[in-house]
Amino acid sequence: MQNSACLLFVTRQLRLNVRTCVVLYGKGEGIMARIHRIVKFLVCIGLITLLSGCAATQNRESTGEYVDDSVITAAAKNVIFNEPSLKVFQISVETYQGIVKLGGSVDSQKAVDKVGEIVRKIEGVKSIKNDLIVK
Repeated sequence: MQNSACLLFVTRQLRLNVRTCVVLYGKGEGIMARIHRIVKFLVCIGLITLLSGCAATQNRESTGEYVDDSVITAAAKNVIFNEPSLKVFQISVETYQGIVKLGGSVDSQKAVDKVGEIVRKIEGVKSIKNDLIVK
């Protein structure tokens, strides 16, 4: 009698454990399916992290804005260099979010105005901060 009661108790415990496993892991889900689900989750988290790293903030440009600013800076340097009336190599050009900052020294106020005028015509320039100094 004790053996049958003990066997009945063990059988009930096994059924409870099997039911618990089915509830926790899903019916028929194998280890590979769980690993696949975890890998997909981790890839999604990685993509979200990667894409949020390219977003712009108040203090930092996005990747696209950085490229645009680099193009504006290169175009401004090219236009200044190719302008025959400006024989200066002491002009620095920096661009941040479409705002061009001009620095350095030139020979006359006319040159300051000319640099501002030709840089303002470049596509993508929102404004100019002209800090050029006349020698």
